[in-house]
Amino acid sequence: MHQLTLAEIARGLAEKKFSSEELTKTLLARIAQLDPQINSFITLTEDLAIEQAKAADARRANGESGALLGAPIAHKDLFCTLGVRTSCASKMLDNFKAPYDATVVSKLAEAGAVSLGKTNLDEFAMGSANESSYYGAVKNPWNLEHVPGGSSGGSAAAVAARLLPAATGTDTGGSIRQPAALTNLTGLKPTYGRVSRWGMIAYASSLDQGGPLARTAEDCAILLQGMAGFDPKDSTSIDEPVPDFSADLNASLKGLRIGVPAEFFSEGLDPRIAELVHNSIKELEKLGAVIKTISLPNMQHAIPAYYVIAPAEASSNLSRFDGVRFGHRCEDPKDLTDLYKRSRAEGFGPEVQRRILVGAYALSAGYYDAYYLQAQKIRRLIKNDFVAAFNEVDIILGPTTPNPAWKIGAKNSDPVSAYLEDVYTITANLAGLPGLSMPAGFVDGLPVGVQLLAPYFQEGRLLNVAHQYQLNTDWHTRSPAGF
Repeated sequence: MHQLTLAEIARGLAEKKFSSEELTKTLLARIAQLDPQINSFITLTEDLAIEQAKAADARRANGESGALLGAPIAHKDLFCTLGVRTSCASKMLDNFKAPYDATVVSKLAEAGAVSLGKTNLDEFAMGSANESSYYGAVKNPWNLEHVPGGSSGGSAAAVAARLLPAATGTDTGGSIRQPAALTNLTGLKPTYGRVSRWGMIAYASSLDQGGPLARTAEDCAILLQGMAGFDPKDSTSIDEPVPDFSADLNASLKGLRIGVPAEFFSEGLDPRIAELVHNSIKELEKLGAVIKTISLPNMQHAIPAYYVIAPAEASSNLSRFDGVRFGHRCEDPKDLTDLYKRSRAEGFGPEVQRRILVGAYALSAGYYDAYYLQAQKIRRLIKNDFVAAFNEVDIILGPTTPNPAWKIGAKNSDPVSAYLEDVYTITANLAGLPGLSMPAGFVDGLPVGVQLLAPYFQEGRLLNVAHQYQLNTDWHTRSPAGF
């Protein structure tokens, strides 16, 4: 049963081939057996999962149906979950049990999804490798010496290792798409505002967006259907109708205009990944797509702009963690200043501290105009580049990452080299666009992804292209040895 996709699980449950309770117990046993190798979970919620599975089976027995009813998933451990530790993979929140459910958690629970637990991540979602977690690094199931990508690396590794069919993630600068690429999954970052951020502990509020990680585009459509929708509790949620994301999966690609930015194939891209991207372009051409070279001239400024804006917002968002009301508190503080200093120094890891310092510096009185304001201007230029490009093409295609997964620890002494791994993904966050990564081959036995970008609220178009590609390739069906 662990090899079944979400779509296959929905059919199996509808045809009474197995119950949600049977499936849930099978996967919980598999997690207990295999997860110690990859460290993808922070918290397992066995009792809650079995209770939800029994409730889903009862709902089906009463005539209810639904693609997610009884389907096992897991949540990235920065979605607040009532009564369950919500740690953000940080010592700061190691003892925090959320007093409410995030909107994403409650929506999926209402749809009947069964939550098996909370997955590991980079601390407060800050990282590209899932190495900064207080609970230890997550390992890539394709090669346990390599990273799974980040920050949603726990969700990605768990799905890749067939511990469960799908999981939620969040994407601030590629944190769904990059780990999807490095673990042979399909990962979707929706349009900013499509999925509620309420109850999703913030890293960078103008960039963060929740989304699905699964093995296929069809499964991502199913999970996104349960996650998306306007939320009056979230001031950044957009009141846009939610379409049936599965409705157009089988639409023809004939005449679809695909733009390939010249800037995506500059120095820094592994030539073996470039070859796989070109192979995927040929495959889409066979399906009737028309390829056009385009330009995104301001892409070269994306990384410096992102690494000013994101840390600036993080320094503001994380100021609430001060040892006073909740979270880690130092012992025997001498005074209030000592309480603040030691609680934050002890509670936050090195990468989080680094980004808080960078952000506070960029927002300080003497540097706000020179750094933060300039970065926001570049952000607008990047958005304008995409608006112009989408006047010429329907979607944009390129590599998801410049390199395959690297060895654990290989970039620890050079954080900038890890930041550069997000070079192709951060532009979508800066512009607020939807983006998807899909499996496209292997380099040295490690998975490689191809990224698709679309205009605002065109997630269905991304899912359609990825689904048609997956009907004609088998990269997404391959699983890591031993799992």
